[in-house]
Amino acid sequence: MPVEPELRISALVLAAGSSRRLGQPKQLLEYRGATLLDATISKVLSFGFAQTLVTLGGAAPEVRDTVDLSRVEVVDSLHHTDGCSSSIVSALDQIDDESDGFFLFLGDQPEVPQLAVDALKEVAATSEIAVIDYTDETGHPFWFARSVFGPLGDLHGDKAVWKLLESGRFSTAHATVDAHVPLDVDTWEDYERLLASFS
Repeated sequence: MPVEPELRISALVLAAGSSRRLGQPKQLLEYRGATLLDATISKVLSFGFAQTLVTLGGAAPEVRDTVDLSRVEVVDSLHHTDGCSSSIVSALDQIDDESDGFFLFLGDQPEVPQLAVDALKEVAATSEIAVIDYTDETGHPFWFARSVFGPLGDLHGDKAVWKLLESGRFSTAHATVDAHVPLDVDTWEDYERLLASFS
């Protein structure tokens, strides 16, 4: 049986949100001795991707002054208020030409498990789009092959990625893992749950 060649994968971390529901920049919330975004970046870097990009938009000056961005490539998402798809569109041109595709991470989700990334890598080589099926729901990271970059560049709005996934236009895969979907932070209650889970 032929062995699939190892993919060259970039990572894209979405951290351009304006934190409207929270009322202050969630990227800068204190977490594990640094900020929430620091923790997410450190986790994504630990997975050893060929390239890691981080989109900034809301509170970008404060984030640049506070978060350690020295090991990532920063993407300025100038239209971040139009939804997360605008951040993806902003980043596509900065993805390494040699990368076969990218994993999409959320900047407010610092506890993605290694087993989820490993499972996604296993199905990425045979699919254009792939997602993680956790024990409780489907979640990030997502995989997008280079063949999907054109349609990704045409996206608009906040849930457009899900619509692309559900469109049936692309070969898709679901990687199943025995773990709960990692907590993300949209409200103070979410933040308190994340702190409680870590402690």
